Amino acid sequence: MTSRADNLASLKDDMVAFIEGHGMRRFHGYVDYDEIPSVLWKSQDNPDSWKDFVELAKSAEAPFLTMDSWSLEREELDGILERLGSAQHTSDEELEEARWLRTYIGKTGFVQLGFGHQGVMMVYEASTEWYDHYQHLLEMSEDFGGIAIDEPGLDDES
Repeated sequence: MTSRADNLASLKDDMVAFIEGHGMRRFHGYVDYDEIPSVLWKSQDNPDSWKDFVELAKSAEAPFLTMDSWSLEREELDGILERLGSAQHTSDEELEEARWLRTYIGKTGFVQLGFGHQGVMMVYEASTEWYDHYQHLLEMSEDFGGIAIDEPGLDDES
């Protein structure tokens, strides 16, 4: 994933205009590359490499690009703060980091483009640094909130 400025809303708008300018369509959806064969685009620290990605999709005659974005909503952040606040293993630093994210409410922290080619999804992603922090805190809050990721003893059953 490529890290960028604090708000990717203008990047998203540029992507929409560029895709439509190439006469391509967008399918609003998220590609979960853990679930299907996928290849992640390497941007090589080129902030405009997403344009190359779109042009590649057009060259590959992709009928459309998938597009997804995520913006921080107050309710989501409040839920994390509540779970972290009631957890026994949460440090003051983690709570302060979660509170710090309030600065980014309403901002776009993640954008994803994708297209299918010969049974594989090609995927481009960009994220902000705060989005990466948010994801880390979300995983922690889910762990502390009692959502079992791996039930003990299930691997031992035959």
